[in-house]
Amino acid sequence: MIGLQGRVTGRIGPGLVGEVIVQVRGGAEAFLAYPVTPDERIETGTQIVVVEYQAPRTVYVAAAFG
Repeated sequence: MIGLQGRVTGRIGPGLVGEVIVQVRGGAEAFLAYPVTPDERIETGTQIVVVEYQAPRTVYVAAAFG
């Protein structure tokens, strides 16, 4: 999971549990998402990279650049 990229489908930010879609295991799956930097806001549609994974369906993400 760590290092995989995806897209934000539910805004991520302080006090919010966001949602991302990540291509994994031959398909696309939704995960609950938090920003890896606690005060960061990541808007819907932004490309992200998974920095930390907590089973079964939670990820900490950062906006992907480049």
